[in-house]
Amino acid sequence: MQIGCHVSISGSIHHAVDNAIERKCSAFQIFTRSPRSWHVKELTKDDIKNFKTKLDDSKIDRFATAAHMPYLPNLSSPAHDAYAKSVDALKEEVKRCGDLGIPYLVTHLGSHLGTGEEKGIERLRNGLMEAAKIKNDVTILLENTAGQKNSVGSNFEQFASIFFSLKPSHRFGICFDTCHAFAAGYDLRTEKVVKETFDKFDKAVGLDHLKIMHLNDSKGKIGCKLDRHYHIGLGHIGEKGLSKVVKMMNERKIPMVLETPIDDTRDDFENIKKVKELA
Repeated sequence: MQIGCHVSISGSIHHAVDNAIERKCSAFQIFTRSPRSWHVKELTKDDIKNFKTKLDDSKIDRFATAAHMPYLPNLSSPAHDAYAKSVDALKEEVKRCGDLGIPYLVTHLGSHLGTGEEKGIERLRNGLMEAAKIKNDVTILLENTAGQKNSVGSNFEQFASIFFSLKPSHRFGICFDTCHAFAAGYDLRTEKVVKETFDKFDKAVGLDHLKIMHLNDSKGKIGCKLDRHYHIGLGHIGEKGLSKVVKMMNERKIPMVLETPIDDTRDDFENIKKVKELA
């Protein structure tokens, strides 16, 4: 089983590998930079070398690692300056992942801010394909959304229409978030409905395109349209449904990354342990 969590790069990016090993991860995700700032700290040759060396020396498969786009970019934004900065940020992250040897970059699809889905999706497509022009082996993973106001990509059919419009197709893949799907109205609470939901996803998008699973419980109820992750088995999805998801991902050899809270209820160590129990 390839299971892990989002880990900190505090101090230096190579510390992410140490943090993953400490948590007994066999998969992990990082931000390559501060997620709450437009400022990008340049990766030094030592940063890159140390990260690659530590990852090679670990037992973690490189293809079970991913980076996530920072929070500020909005690839569907109608604001010219904000959109340009967002596309530049995506291009920069594709380059950084290539330098670090991280094969996957997960991106949110953004908000059209009330200008309409069609226009937002067109901006999103153009931005994604602009970033795909960068010559390296990084695959950009589209993440399904929770259905927040003005967002795109929460409906499987719409998500598929976006995904299959992107060229070149080999530069794009899928990251499926369980909390987001549940918040968007797709049931995951029992073995039966988990199978039904993934059958719908397979028919619309295709499970063959799935590269990373974001395994999160949901603090909100089904269809709430709120992106509120919660501890594994303690949210409204629950243990039965998430156990079925874990088993399905194991069968398909899909790495699973937790983005669960760290609080008095549980930390990363305990949530990873719970997933292994559910397997």
